[in-house]
Amino acid sequence: MKVILLQDVKSLGKKGEIKEVADGYARNYLMPRKLAVEATASRLKEQEELQKQQEDKEAKILAAAKKQAAQLAGRKFEIAMRVGEGGRLFGSVTSGDLAEILQKQGFEINKRKIELPDNIKGTGTYPVRIKLHPEVDVTVELVVTPQEKE
Repeated sequence: MKVILLQDVKSLGKKGEIKEVADGYARNYLMPRKLAVEATASRLKEQEELQKQQEDKEAKILAAAKKQAAQLAGRKFEIAMRVGEGGRLFGSVTSGDLAEILQKQGFEINKRKIELPDNIKGTGTYPVRIKLHPEVDVTVELVVTPQEKE
């Protein structure tokens, strides 16, 4: 019997996939637990439509990520931090600090998408990778400078 999976089923498939399973497995396990429905002609057509809409949505998200990557590519962002002797920072620069700077510049990027190289505990220039999408990432430069004394 052909079924359309309504949820991910371990060792069978992902949501939205069409699978051929034994009649008893479908009637006694998948359908009562609302994990799958029988693949009729109308449901197959409906599933194709949903899949097309999902692909369009993902394409728009990818295009937006590529556009944002083009805007960020090659840019330098500067952060001023309190510095002690020898150019060593009090604390370290975090992804949250960079996300705040990016937000002030008009880029809405979650701090979890920013990958800093180890811990930034000194002044200098550091390459920072930002993952905007599973297929799109961009590298920007973070310049850490000493903060002016008040």
